[in-house]
Amino acid sequence: MKKSFFRLTLWTILLFSLSIRPCRAGTLQEILDRGEIRHLGVPYARFVTGSGDGLDVELMERFAQYLGVSYRYVESNWEDVIPDLIGRDISISGDIAVPGANRPIMGDVIASGLTVLEWRKSVLAFSSPTFPTQVWLLSPYDHPQRPIEPCGYMPEDRRKTSDMVRGMTVMGVERTCLDPNLYGLGDKGARIVAFKGDTSDLVPAMLGGVSDLIILDVPDVLVALSHWQGRIKVLGPISQKQDMAVAFSLDDKDLLSEFEAFYGQLIASGEYRNMVEKYYPSLFLHFPSFLEGSR
Repeated sequence: MKKSFFRLTLWTILLFSLSIRPCRAGTLQEILDRGEIRHLGVPYARFVTGSGDGLDVELMERFAQYLGVSYRYVESNWEDVIPDLIGRDISISGDIAVPGANRPIMGDVIASGLTVLEWRKSVLAFSSPTFPTQVWLLSPYDHPQRPIEPCGYMPEDRRKTSDMVRGMTVMGVERTCLDPNLYGLGDKGARIVAFKGDTSDLVPAMLGGVSDLIILDVPDVLVALSHWQGRIKVLGPISQKQDMAVAFSLDDKDLLSEFEAFYGQLIASGEYRNMVEKYYPSLFLHFPSFLEGSR
């Protein structure tokens, strides 16, 4: 009786452990064998809308068609999306991501308006740029600070903008490209407010009095300026110009290579420009050289 119970218990433990074993990271061959690519995304601006569309959703759907596999969207959040791809918790130390405990791998690729940052490059392999961006300082329209007069020299424009934060509360999102600590705003005399919600809620939080100023990147600013017309203004740039890109595991070189071939064709045909303009009609007014000479 005891021996039978012992065997039953071992089988129960074994079956349970198998049921929670994480999926393997999808190398190109594994994705082809599985017949499905899992797209990790975070609802953000018009890259992933949360309603089944968005620039990066459409990009990944087309990539799935190119590979001849089905497409599956896997929703994540900004804190978990990189661990969901690499299968490790991470903590940030300067420009380095320090790996932590193992965790389940939930997807094969991240496409969600992800900005290329130095610490992210230590754990991710990035594609060619898929979107240009920059972090800007925003205020309510009636705020006494006036937008800078650009001088044509970005370091000087950034200095003039960051000088405005002294004595102000500035809100951003930790562990993202909207982290005020990345740009030394605390050293400039700002009082940093860490926002815990969705980036699309930063503007209404500021207008509600949670902070004097916010930092926001180009995609969200383009959406916010149309939605909150006449209620907010851009004071100037906080960061240098940056790139957004699709992210892969460092081990998935074949998958990245296949994406680059697909993406090159999409740009050369003019289809990708049309996709960008569909979701961000005014982007090329701010970044006219984006995609020029890319391929």
